[in-house]
Amino acid sequence: MAIVVVDYHKGNLSSVIRGVEAAGGVASVSDDPESISRADGLVLPGVGSFEDAIGFMRESGQDEAVVGAIRRGVPFLGICLGLQLLFDRGDESADGSWVEGLGLLRGSCTRLVSDRLKVPHVGWDQVDVTHAGAACPLLANVTSGCNMYFTHSYAADEDVPADLVAARTHYVRSFPSVVWSGDVYGCQFHPEKSSGNGRVILENFVSIVGGGAA
Repeated sequence: MAIVVVDYHKGNLSSVIRGVEAAGGVASVSDDPESISRADGLVLPGVGSFEDAIGFMRESGQDEAVVGAIRRGVPFLGICLGLQLLFDRGDESADGSWVEGLGLLRGSCTRLVSDRLKVPHVGWDQVDVTHAGAACPLLANVTSGCNMYFTHSYAADEDVPADLVAARTHYVRSFPSVVWSGDVYGCQFHPEKSSGNGRVILENFVSIVGGGAA
């Protein structure tokens, strides 16, 4: 089953490819909307800013390809910024105004603000599985409270419906660190950089793409 890592020209995607392949998947990188449309599974990684990423995706037609594939039931995993782009809007723009996202999930993504804790939020932190997340296939065999690796300044906000939130992390504020709706999954952390726990996440996604139980 072919998993395509979507390239919106904002960074090195090799660690995501290595992570998916170490988890047993067959992965390739593509910026071509037709290749994205034909994929058996999609990964949208977390590189760059919300405004720049969605701007490139719209100009290139990647946005329509991703949305179309998801609506046909193609499993999707958003990582870090890739999670944020799933939502209605984000405020990571040059002038701080709202920027429309893919609109596949309801809610907003906003900057983490603190006078006490460092932002960006960089390093290992706990991921607490919610009641809704107990049934999430992406989190099969993942222990609530385990540590994953984060590097971000923005996160999904309080207007995200509770039934979409499969796990939360508490840093500056409580924010969704895993979201889930149907075959759409998102991780605010980087599973490809999260050692054994992250590998379980990627193995689960590979299993989902293959049509098997995680």
